[in-house]
Amino acid sequence: MKRISDAFAFARDGRVLKGTQAISGLERLHDLLTRTDGELAYHLEGFKGARGESMLRLVVTGVLPLVCQRCLEAVPYDLDVDSRLELVPEGADLSQDELEDDTRDFLPVARELDVAELVEDEILLALPVAPRHEKCGLPSAADAGERINPFATLAGLKGKPN
Repeated sequence: MKRISDAFAFARDGRVLKGTQAISGLERLHDLLTRTDGELAYHLEGFKGARGESMLRLVVTGVLPLVCQRCLEAVPYDLDVDSRLELVPEGADLSQDELEDDTRDFLPVARELDVAELVEDEILLALPVAPRHEKCGLPSAADAGERINPFATLAGLKGKPN
């Protein structure tokens, strides 16, 4: 996937970058998935905000095969990321009011921007904490086979002389 050499120029010039990202290349997601085949579509667009600030809009769509936290089977998750990020120079001092403003998301950038890393970061932020099927119960006792009482052997030894 591409790297943008100057993210601020990308935003200022209103450039657009579209493409696909292989799910297998998103290594930080692998533990959350049942499979790593397939790909996701992304659209990255630069623009100037209302106050003249450099902004990026990232849209990522596709289906991720997440692991259901109840039955451990695949649960297809329709990914629909739509993030607006305000670019700030790396190491910039932001005021407490800016940091507490929930209407703004800041992206500290030196100059160069790794698009694959940005896509992966935004996907991780969008995923549910505990994905599960809508109508999913715990694995049933019938699926586990015959239940063995660990104390049954001890009960048989009770009352027998040594």
